[in-house]
Amino acid sequence: MKAGEDKLVKRIVKALAPNPGPWLALGVGDDAALLTPRPGYETILTCDWFLEGSHFLPGKHPADSIGWKCLARAISDLAAMGGKPKCFLLSLALPGQLTLKEKGRGSRWLNEFLGGLRRAARRFGCVSVGGDTTQRREILINVTVVGEVLAGRAVRRSGAKAGDRVFVSGVLGEAELGLQKLRRSARISPKNNRALRKHLYPEPRLALGQWLADGKLASSMIDLSDGLSSDLPRLCAASGVGARIEAARIPSPKAPLTASKRFDALGLALNGGDDYELLFTVGANKAPRMPRSFRGLALTEIGEITRERRVVMVQQDRTRKALLPRGWDPFRK
Repeated sequence: MKAGEDKLVKRIVKALAPNPGPWLALGVGDDAALLTPRPGYETILTCDWFLEGSHFLPGKHPADSIGWKCLARAISDLAAMGGKPKCFLLSLALPGQLTLKEKGRGSRWLNEFLGGLRRAARRFGCVSVGGDTTQRREILINVTVVGEVLAGRAVRRSGAKAGDRVFVSGVLGEAELGLQKLRRSARISPKNNRALRKHLYPEPRLALGQWLADGKLASSMIDLSDGLSSDLPRLCAASGVGARIEAARIPSPKAPLTASKRFDALGLALNGGDDYELLFTVGANKAPRMPRSFRGLALTEIGEITRERRVVMVQQDRTRKALLPRGWDPFRK
């Protein structure tokens, strides 16, 4: 068993061979890695689970998208604080048949998984510095990411104040729409389907988060991993405030040509998870400086922070209702 694990580790190391900078004093190959923090910066730490059956379906999700997404979703937490990723640790539990010899079927899954992870690591400038492996009947993945941000510049959830404007990036609900299409269809190419591509290969908004932090534009920020209806109340609770948002302003997916009359674009935008867009607040005096887009990514003002500690939505008919958290919750029955 030990020899099998050693071979697996060698394959992982070979696939993710890092090209680190001077900040990495010791990488893969010892009991732990050694990092040298840069003067004037704070270190950001975050971790994320990615579990078979809960976060991905082996029969539906391509192995390379699982590799890409397990890192991208963890890095999104850094984007929400205005940080920059540096390195990651991979903890991987796999069934034995997925570590077969190079010509085996299982080996193909592992090769594709590591290929997707390698592409994500290069895309986001985040190198592998170690981790752990073990065997289990189902696939369990845990990624720990280390990043950095200029001292005093990290954007927290707790900085929103009454009168601040509420903004979101991108279109909300597209990833959930992509998941629905994936479940229904035997075969769809992500190249020709924006929603499916966003679900399988999300792009954490690193450049936007860093721009908001460096310019001291955002008073608070959170990434939209569980859905607007769940993540906005979390930001408000951390800041001790409430919010009022406008349903008509929320950027939601356009109905496909084949959509039924029951297509609920607003429901997708409010409750769909996995978008990894940024939800942030901007002071009323700075809001006029906000552009409509950042490097081609739409930025939309959807509401305002209030003193009352409740979150309400103004509907199309101008009536108001409480915004209930109906996004992703692994503990909801």
